[in-house]
Amino acid sequence: MNDTTDRDLTVAGVALRFGIVALTLGTAYIHSTLGGLLFTLNATGYAVLAIAMIVPVSLAIRFRWLIRLALMGYAATAIVMWAIQGPYYSTAYIAKGIEVALIFLLVVDFLRADGNPVKVVKREVKAGLAKVGLRPAEGAASI
Repeated sequence: MNDTTDRDLTVAGVALRFGIVALTLGTAYIHSTLGGLLFTLNATGYAVLAIAMIVPVSLAIRFRWLIRLALMGYAATAIVMWAIQGPYYSTAYIAKGIEVALIFLLVVDFLRADGNPVKVVKREVKAGLAKVGLRPAEGAASI
């Protein structure tokens, strides 16, 4: 398990997390004011991911790396879908700017807290396979 609690409680860690949550809630607010089911669901997804970034539940802390990746993918998907289908008005450009800044802060936070994303995913897949008995745990003697 990658325990980054000490790094998360530094001034830089708290400021970075605050920025991520503020940008996430900002874009959630913009989407919530636009009306329609798609925008409301988008706002709800951002709000849930913002809460997941700060909730002090051990499961959320353990898989914070996955929450970061999910939020990056969510914001990137919103940007791509907007580019494909629009609408292209000034508030949309503000929301997309917030989402680009959000992705940047999430990348910085991921690298600071977890390191190389490929190694993190490999480590977690290996640990998951060991839990279900498909692979021996690290350090286990082979027969």
